This record gives sequence, C-alpha cells and structure tokens, in this order.
Amino acid sequence: MTIETMLVAIGPNDRERVERLAEKTVDIAGPTGADVVLARVFSDDGYDEVKSALNFNDPTTDEVAGRDATVRDFGAVLDEADVTWSVRGRVGDPGDEVVAMADAVDADVVVVGGRDRSPTGKAVFGSVGQAILLSAPCPVLYVGSGTDSE
Repeated sequence: MTIETMLVAIGPNDRERVERLAEKTVDIAGPTGADVVLARVFSDDGYDEVKSALNFNDPTTDEVAGRDATVRDFGAVLDEADVTWSVRGRVGDPGDEVVAMADAVDADVVVVGGRDRSPTGKAVFGSVGQAILLSAPCPVLYVGSGTDSE
C-alpha cells in the first residue's frame, strides 16, 4: 500500500495528545514522503466563538482552523520533521466531516486520537473516533492516550 496523503483529525480535546499524535504521524509520513492534511472540525458555536476572536475580516474555515493552537503546535512538529502539511477546516458533525474530508483529499490513511476507553464506555458515550473508524473510505490509525496501550 502506498501512502501519499494522510488526514489527521484534530479535535478540541487533542491538546494533551498532540505530541503523541504528531509522533505517530511523523513515523508514517516521514519515511513515505506523504503529505499531511490537518483536519479541524468546529461545532457551530465553537466556530463562531473562534472566528469572532480573530482580527481579520471574513476568514475562511481553513484560516480559522490554521489559527487553532493545537493545529499550530502539530504543524510545528511536522515542520521540524520536514513533513509537508496543510490545514482544512469545517463546521459540523466531526465524524461526518472528517470522513467527507478524507474522501475529498483522497486520503490513504486517517489518523485519529482519543482516550483509551472500554468498549462499554464507547457504546454508552459515543465516540467520534469510533464513527470515523466505521465510516472512513480508507484505513484508520487510532492513537490512544498511550497510558495503557500501544
């Protein structure tokens, strides 16, 4: 399998996982030369809040996503590793939008992060990562918190 494009889903709670997510992404993108697309999906309210805090007129969702602190931190790690990357922003349901972006960029793999939870916890509380795992048009690398699993 050739990996040319990786889509990495960056969520609002991924700040504590950014180093681990970036490390796993670099482990694949570095040797393969894959382009990395950082995907940041906002809720309607979250997008309006972030957009209003920016000091420029009528930004695109990609520009708003590029200003996200977690996205910037992730990009810095990719820059340090000489990995080519870009940012895509969307507003809506995170699972649906990440799957749609994976299709739009013709991703060869999607990388998602999440907390390590029991299967019961995922069934009861739902999981964006689980929704992506079940619906993505390509293989998905799920990166847990790293406390109990690898």
